[in-house]
Amino acid sequence: MTTTTAITTATAITTAPVTTAPVTTTVAVADALVRYDRLGSSDDTRTPLVLVHGTGSAGAALTWGQIAPRFAEDRTVITPDLSGTDRTTDGGGPLTVEGLASQVIAVVEDAGTGPVDLLGFSMGSPVAAAVAALRPDLVRRLILVAGWAHTEGDEFLRSTFGLWNRLGTSDPVAFGRFVLMTGFSRGFLNAIGREQADAMAANMPSTPGTLRHVDLDARVDIRTLLPRVQAETLVIGCRQDATVPVEHSRDLHAAIPGSTYAELDTGHVAFFEQPEEFRRLVDEFTLGTALGTTLGA
Repeated sequence: MTTTTAITTATAITTAPVTTAPVTTTVAVADALVRYDRLGSSDDTRTPLVLVHGTGSAGAALTWGQIAPRFAEDRTVITPDLSGTDRTTDGGGPLTVEGLASQVIAVVEDAGTGPVDLLGFSMGSPVAAAVAALRPDLVRRLILVAGWAHTEGDEFLRSTFGLWNRLGTSDPVAFGRFVLMTGFSRGFLNAIGREQADAMAANMPSTPGTLRHVDLDARVDIRTLLPRVQAETLVIGCRQDATVPVEHSRDLHAAIPGSTYAELDTGHVAFFEQPEEFRRLVDEFTLGTALGTTLGA
C-alpha cells in the first residue's frame, strides 16, 4: 500500500555563485532542430540535471525560468526546448512521447554529460520516464513531477485536455484563464493577488505549438515502458493539483518498482508555489538523502 509524505515547511538554502553563463546549442533530431540551454556551476562533483518542460510553446523558459538558476548554483543544468516550442523547429506533425524522448536523448548525448539526473514536469514527466526506460545508460536518477502514465480511462483528465483544445482554438483568453485556475492552488492565487494573477493568465498562449502539446497530452500512454525504468526514481505529487489529479502521481509510484514518493501541498506547478521545498526535495534525492516512501514500505 502506498503511503504519502507531505512536505509543507520551508527550508533555507545556502546559495553559491553561478560560475558560467547560459550557452545555447542546437542539435538535429529527425526533422527537428532542437535547442537547449546549458547553465550553472562547472563543479564536476555534482551530476548534471536535465529539466524537461511541460505543455506550452514557451517551453523551458516558462517552466524553468525561476527554478533553474537555483539548481544551477552548484551544478550544471540543461534545459531542452522540445518540438512544439517556439525555439525548436520541425515538420509540424503529431507529437509522440517516444519522439520527444528521442530529442531529450539527443540533447544528453550532444552535451556529453551522461548519465544525468533527469527531471520531467507535467507533459515532461512521461517523456522523462520514456527516456529512462529506453536509455537506462543515460539516466542516473529520475524525478517525475505532477505526471501521469495514461490519459484514456480518466474522464476528468481527458475532459481537461479536451477543454484546453476547444478553448485554445475558440477563446484564447478563456484558455489562459482556465490554465491558470487549474495550474495553481486557490491559496496561491489569492496570495499573489489579482494583478499578478491576471498577468500570469497570459503566460501560456494557445499557439499552434501549445495545441500540439495538448493533442499529445490527450494521447499519453507509457504503461508498457514503466516496468523498464531502472534508475532510482522519485515521484512528486501535488496534493491540490487540479490539472493532473495527484492520484496519477501515486499510480506512477506504484508502477515503478523501488521508487520513492513524496507530496507537496500545492497546485500543479509546485515549484512556483513552494520553490525552496521543491529544490530541497530534488537536491536531497539526487544527493542520496531523499525524503519519501519507497514502494512496499
